[in-house]
Amino acid sequence: MDDPLERKGISMKRIDLRSDTVTLPTEAMREAIHDASLGDDVYGEDPATGRLEEMAASMAGKDAGLLVPSGTMANLICLLSHCGRGDEIILGDQAHIFYYEAGGMAALGGIVPHTVFNQADGTMRLEDIERAIRGDDFHFPRSRLVCLENTHNRCNGSPLSPEYSNAVIDLARRHGLAVHLDGARIFNAAVALGVDASELACGFDSVAFCLSKGLAVPIGSLVCGSYDFIEKARRIRKILGGGMRQTGIIAAAGIVALEEMVGRLAEDHANARRLAEGIEAIPGLSVDLERVKTNIVFFNLDQVRMSEEMFMDRLAAEGLGLLHLGPFQFRMVTHYGVDRKDVDAALEILRETLAAR
Repeated sequence: MDDPLERKGISMKRIDLRSDTVTLPTEAMREAIHDASLGDDVYGEDPATGRLEEMAASMAGKDAGLLVPSGTMANLICLLSHCGRGDEIILGDQAHIFYYEAGGMAALGGIVPHTVFNQADGTMRLEDIERAIRGDDFHFPRSRLVCLENTHNRCNGSPLSPEYSNAVIDLARRHGLAVHLDGARIFNAAVALGVDASELACGFDSVAFCLSKGLAVPIGSLVCGSYDFIEKARRIRKILGGGMRQTGIIAAAGIVALEEMVGRLAEDHANARRLAEGIEAIPGLSVDLERVKTNIVFFNLDQVRMSEEMFMDRLAAEGLGLLHLGPFQFRMVTHYGVDRKDVDAALEILRETLAAR
């Protein structure tokens, strides 16, 4: 089939900016997968998995790690490890755990979400968190856990500073609550802030992060915490059906990712900035440049230009993929496999689409 991008001489490939989950493994990862030594991980016999879990724990500043299939399962395992049925967690109203994880905490754990308004930068005001903490009254569910997200997906991919996280942790400790970090993109946050991931994870009772986003591994996430916590998490992973066998084919790619892919996230951030600045210059589109800190770009379409459906259809016909958040709001995510030329090609497609209205 004739490729519209190739026909225009813009690019030889489609440009998929829907998410950094569409990344494909590097050649080094493919070689590592091919050469991986394998064993049954449920029996604790997969050497690559053991090494990956140790690396992940070290980078997060925790005692131990646990490989699980997905970020959603990673978060759910942590919530079920911290909370019992009827317990309550406090989290942002835009949190991925609340918004995109199918209500698993309630459906499978009987856990009650208590949402607090997320500011545009992904934070929750400390006074709002404290107000949400329940008193010792049998009429109420028991407050058990506070959850933060770093970077914050729906809040412009914003990185949360160590200072803010520490303030939330201190507040939670004063009230006897545990604290979990959904660090799906914690390495993006670390690169953006110029700190180690361990500094961002410090003080949290549990941390989850993804290999399968900007780090370009085909599958997998890590849960990190104390030895006791990970033993509890391992049992819950089994309950959820997350125990896998020869996981070395995942872990081998994950090791390459942690060794080679973290530093290059700065390239994705630079491409996101270039993309955002280009979008801002296109009549009919708008973006808050101050909010573009990592690899996620939110932008808006002028409602009088064209319908959302027409906009999406035209971009798809030109080979450009993005996410429609609606109404008239869209998201693009830069990642491994998208270079500066692809960003410029995407901007050209957007310019032509808006000019052709």
